[in-house]
Amino acid sequence: MPSAHGKRSIRLLVRALISGLGLAIFTLHLAGTPRFEIIDRIENYLYDVRVRLTMPGTVDDRIVIIDIDEISQARLGQWPWPRDTLAAIVDQLFDHYDVRVLGLDVLFAEAEERSAERLLATLASSPFAKDPAFARELDRHRDALDSNVRFAESMIARDVVTGFVFKDSLADGEPASTGVLPTPVIHAKDVAGLDVPFVEARGFAGNLDALQGNAIAGGFFDSPIIDADGVFRRAPLVQQYAGDLYASLGLAVARVALGNPDIGLVFADRDDGRMRGLDLEALTLGDRRIPVNEQVAVFIPWRGPQESFPFISAAEVLDGTAPRNRLQGKIALLGASAAGLLDLRSTPVGQRYIGVEAHANLVAGLLDGNIRQQPAWSDGLEFLLLLLVALLTAVLLPRLSPAMALALVVAMLVATLAGNLWLWSTQQLVVPAAALLVFIVLISMLQITYGFFIEQRNKRRLSQVFGQYIPPSLVDEIDASGEDISLEGESREMSVLFSDVRGFTSISESLDPVELTQMMNEFLTPFTGAIQNQRGTIDKYMGDAVMAFWGAPLADQEHAHHAVLAAFEMLQAVRQLDDRFEARGWPQIRVGIGIASGSMNVGNMGSEFRIAYTVMGDTVNLGARLESLTKQYGVDIIVSDQTAKLADGFVYRELDLVRVKGKTEPVAIFEPLGRREDLGQDTAEMLSTYAAALSAYRSQQWSTAIGAFETLQQHSDDHLYKMYRDRIDNFRRSPPGDDWDGVFDHLSK
Repeated sequence: MPSAHGKRSIRLLVRALISGLGLAIFTLHLAGTPRFEIIDRIENYLYDVRVRLTMPGTVDDRIVIIDIDEISQARLGQWPWPRDTLAAIVDQLFDHYDVRVLGLDVLFAEAEERSAERLLATLASSPFAKDPAFARELDRHRDALDSNVRFAESMIARDVVTGFVFKDSLADGEPASTGVLPTPVIHAKDVAGLDVPFVEARGFAGNLDALQGNAIAGGFFDSPIIDADGVFRRAPLVQQYAGDLYASLGLAVARVALGNPDIGLVFADRDDGRMRGLDLEALTLGDRRIPVNEQVAVFIPWRGPQESFPFISAAEVLDGTAPRNRLQGKIALLGASAAGLLDLRSTPVGQRYIGVEAHANLVAGLLDGNIRQQPAWSDGLEFLLLLLVALLTAVLLPRLSPAMALALVVAMLVATLAGNLWLWSTQQLVVPAAALLVFIVLISMLQITYGFFIEQRNKRRLSQVFGQYIPPSLVDEIDASGEDISLEGESREMSVLFSDVRGFTSISESLDPVELTQMMNEFLTPFTGAIQNQRGTIDKYMGDAVMAFWGAPLADQEHAHHAVLAAFEMLQAVRQLDDRFEARGWPQIRVGIGIASGSMNVGNMGSEFRIAYTVMGDTVNLGARLESLTKQYGVDIIVSDQTAKLADGFVYRELDLVRVKGKTEPVAIFEPLGRREDLGQDTAEMLSTYAAALSAYRSQQWSTAIGAFETLQQHSDDHLYKMYRDRIDNFRRSPPGDDWDGVFDHLSK
């Protein structure tokens, strides 16, 4: 057997293996092989919580959304609107409202063709077109009626940024491109040789050549980076197509607002001179440094819930009713909030967030320089913290009390959350926290569970030792309860039960010692089970007798009810043995049960050599006397009046008013007949007749009483009725006197 030192070493090794194995698994997660989805989901949730906790929640009036809303559609018609209407809106924004920049979160991939233009095309193919004067007039009207030209001309010499869409995949037969792209922000030759995993497009849907040619810039407004849970948290600032890099709508608008500074990429210095995505640190916008990840993507700096930017109806802009001061010098983004046109996205700040407002958040973040960064060293920091937690849980946690161990776990969780929130709020850093939090909880639970099993094994060993002094069933109850149990002497309201086998002397004389032992074991096993099924504690076995109590060491508010239920189950258990005993040639067993409820002393009692957890007091003595009275009254169970009051879910028959040996005060004794809901009309009638007979008996109306008892005997050969008839005969011969109180004195035990 290992020594105590050896056992401690083995336990320490097991704890080290638990923490070490957990550390290895979580390190693999950090390395991405494998990546545990549940941790990533928790990480995303924590990211969203941090966003909502720290977002400003104010309205940024530097960026205004020109809203294609329900009101505008009611006044200007369903979308798409005529191009000359859009041209008029552009004119209004720049000429009347003097906006700074206009970004279009709308795609114009096809030319507009109206009925007048179709008529001109028909005339151009007719014989009249051969007439030079008619042809000149036709060309003049065509130019005047071409709404696409009108819309394109409205962008000339104005800071208008168009929007387009990149495609990450192509369906069978789908053209790779429509329309034209704006000028790339970084040409293919400038990124040749870079080992950067840019978001790469397979095709695009661009604007008409005339529109894009007159716009100052363009940017894509699709969202190619969506997290696994479907939430839009990151946006690439550029996408690659045919080697060139093109700006997002947010980056293009912010760049124009800043005066079109140059765009570049910044990499960490490496000895080998390689420039990889992992070494990519920032995108520069002039002298501004924007932190990006290896895909040149940024965390969108959400300002608040929806409508964190002013919305102005496009119809109000067109008719000039919008307040001028709300638009003058501002950045305007044209987008839709009308039903059927919504570009909705699930975001950390809302499940149905309008796409144009997402672009507004990005523009504001680029202008303010408040883009958060996930530093390259975050994985290294996470590993070091995981290692620290592994050491603390393996070495320190087992040495602490349960309360202190819980305090340590809580402290580690709080420190992780507080430190992470500090880096987020003050340093603008996004450092992962989910893996560390899950690791703390999981490893702590495993270590505590291992300690629990060690403790339980020690408890079982102690139970075997203390079983020499305290009944094992009592030890099991104390362990299971989890309560702070005291075994010191105290006074409690409880119930006590005594049972005894009737005629045991005769039974023992008819069997040899081996058979007697076998019979008692088979009898006491279900007998004990009935008591324990009703939360009873076996106090002791006294040959053929059993003593049990309810209400200690665990408090039991229904101790009397449980004691009576146990008595009925005990009788049922005995009757189920009849056939088996008869088959083995053993005699049928009859038992008597007495139950008393009231105040009694309970606790460890005995000597320095041996102690027992037991009960003592007058109530206990009464319970023993009641059990002995079952033979005289010919019933199986007798309970005290206090038990009958407490266990009021049963129907009782009052047996007598007695004064037992050792007590001066009389007590009423009762026989429980069964649950109230289980007894029928016949029993109710019997109890009514019996109550009348008992009342006549105590009033010394002997004739009335004996007549009632005779009536009862006609329906039941009950020993109780014969006993009362014999008493009445004796009282007729020797009247008890006028001061008789109906009490019967039992002088024997």
